[in-house]
This record gives sequence, structure tokens and C-alpha cells, in this order.
Amino acid sequence: MRPISLPNTVDYVETPSRDLPKTKAFFTALFGWQFTEYGPDYLDYSDGRTTGGFYRSEKVSSYEGGATIAVIYTEHLETLRDRAKELGATITRDIFSFPGGRRFHFTEPGGSEFAIWSDK
Repeated sequence: MRPISLPNTVDYVETPSRDLPKTKAFFTALFGWQFTEYGPDYLDYSDGRTTGGFYRSEKVSSYEGGATIAVIYTEHLETLRDRAKELGATITRDIFSFPGGRRFHFTEPGGSEFAIWSDK
């Protein structure tokens, strides 16, 4: 079920992927996200709180390239880093501290970069 939309809030984020089946398999295995497929070029996802989409594209999002990246919260930073690597992610920046916590960056198998952070 899609959460209620609230005025003046980020409502939906779309991210490019070179390989939608790999992106779907990765995020399903890592976080248990639910997906709805809309043809061969688009996936809608829900993480239980937020919704978004992945669209087929040869161009992908990267922090170094100046793109916006989604940052996902966890209470188990090292565990998720290790699991992401097992599932085919490439760690682009290993765990580092920043004001408020620690995080790492990774590229998922479809090519776009994300980050996972924790205050634990």
C-alpha cells in the first residue's frame, strides 16, 4: 500500500539502473523491498515507508558524478555492508564517520550508487 502523500515533502524518488532484474533481486535480498514491474523498463518499489522507482538507463547515479544518492538507515552497518558485498555490490567508500554517525557508499548491481548509515 502506498503511504499517504503529504504536501511539500519528497514523495517519490526514481533511480536509473542498467539491469533492472539485478537491481530488483539485490534490494529484495538485502532489505526485503516489494516491487511492482511496469513493463521491461520500470520497477516501482516500496520499503514499507517510502516508495520509488527504478528505470532502465545506461547512465547511472554516482556520488562522484554529482548525482543525488539515497541514504538508507540501519542499526547494523557492518552486517549490511558485508551482505551488500555478498549480493554483488561494489563498495565505493568503506565505512567512515561523519557528524551524527557512520556510513558507507556502494554501487548496486544495476550501477547506481547508494549509501547506508547508522548512528549506532
